[in-house]
Amino acid sequence: MDQDHGITPGAAGGLGKSTMRRVSQRLIPFLLLCYVISFLDRVNVSFAALQMNRDLGFNADVYGTGAGLFFVTYCLFEVPSNLLLFRFGATRWIARIMFTWGLVAAGMAFVVGPYSFYGMRLLLGVAEAGFFPGVLFFLTLWFPAAWRGRVIALFMSGVAISGLIGSPVSGLLLTLDGFLGLRGWQWLFLLEGAPAIILAPLCLLYLQDGPSRAGWLPAAEKAWLAATLQAEHAAASLKPKSTSVRALLNPRVLLLAATYFSNVLMINGIQFFLPTILKSFGLSNVQTGFVAAIPSCAALLAVLWWGRHSDTRKERYGHAAAANLLAGVALLVFVLLGDPAQRVAAVTVALAATLAFTAPFWTIPPTFLSGVATAGGYGAISSLGVLGGFLAPKFIGWQHTVTGDYGVGLGVIAVFAMLMSCVFYVVGRRLAGDGAQEAMAHAPVRGHAR
Repeated sequence: MDQDHGITPGAAGGLGKSTMRRVSQRLIPFLLLCYVISFLDRVNVSFAALQMNRDLGFNADVYGTGAGLFFVTYCLFEVPSNLLLFRFGATRWIARIMFTWGLVAAGMAFVVGPYSFYGMRLLLGVAEAGFFPGVLFFLTLWFPAAWRGRVIALFMSGVAISGLIGSPVSGLLLTLDGFLGLRGWQWLFLLEGAPAIILAPLCLLYLQDGPSRAGWLPAAEKAWLAATLQAEHAAASLKPKSTSVRALLNPRVLLLAATYFSNVLMINGIQFFLPTILKSFGLSNVQTGFVAAIPSCAALLAVLWWGRHSDTRKERYGHAAAANLLAGVALLVFVLLGDPAQRVAAVTVALAATLAFTAPFWTIPPTFLSGVATAGGYGAISSLGVLGGFLAPKFIGWQHTVTGDYGVGLGVIAVFAMLMSCVFYVVGRRLAGDGAQEAMAHAPVRGHAR
């Protein structure tokens, strides 16, 4: 195909820029919207807790356990889900994931006690497992390596957008308390679970598993993109062959998983307890929602800028390690400060740096994995890493029940993340050897996906 159009793989120029601009404009907004909804349905329990905990008699330990149980089944089903995605096709599997998680997320409105709360959070983890790494794998079917840092940054900005939009909306939804006989937290779950159900069938209409199936892409652009991706795949095939099982035991996969684990500890420690901490400053539910959006606003800017900066410098390990280290320092400062305004400023830096880490970090796996091993590797890193999603709320909730203070748990997490960042930078670059920059080993491209 590339010969018919005189296409040279990797030679971007005007054709490459126009191609990636068109692909980005087509795919990224839709995937970003899906991820915003995904993350919102995962963490909206933090706002529901402002009413639900009192209604159902939950203490901080019960709430923390339930919030974290999502990640137990999410972890267990992440790799199997991603291998099924590879078998049945990313588009179809992502649509299935969205439909089932939407049903379960809306069903959270009907929990009546600790055990039904635990059960629904476990079921939500099963339903959503595979979505995040599945989309990362989907992006490798469309975006050459030189564009992935900024593209993943755009996708990861969904976490920040979820907080920026979701926090005020969740606070406002709690004001529906008593409407049609339902409590505000029940309306929150019902209304925020519905969009995933609606968007699921649109995935089948809007997304395709690679440029060869994209009727909306002009022939010349389709040929350039297919040739570029095929050239990268050919280069990857020269690496030692790896199966999905071997990917799980790869030392670099395990290092990435451990580092991601420290990052997930921080983001979930912040996301699941920030509304409760802010409410303790004397704020109303609505005020809590708007103040909680401040860190997300900064995080949105940080993740986009840091991902682009990583692409420009063609470096990944240092960018990821620096962001995670800064996040740990800022979170520790948040714990040690007493003034509410200063604490909001510190947690803003912590959340911004925590999310900025993800853009360069997730470009690393495809540099040493290929084919089914890439899907399995993404799933392994994500599933092992998100165990932090269970431990963070469980540990912090237990610490609060015992000591009456959220600071101890958050402080321990911050210190661990700082130490892990240093290990990741030193050991990660050593494992990569002279190819520490291999994430950008392909021909440099100066055009930016928009």
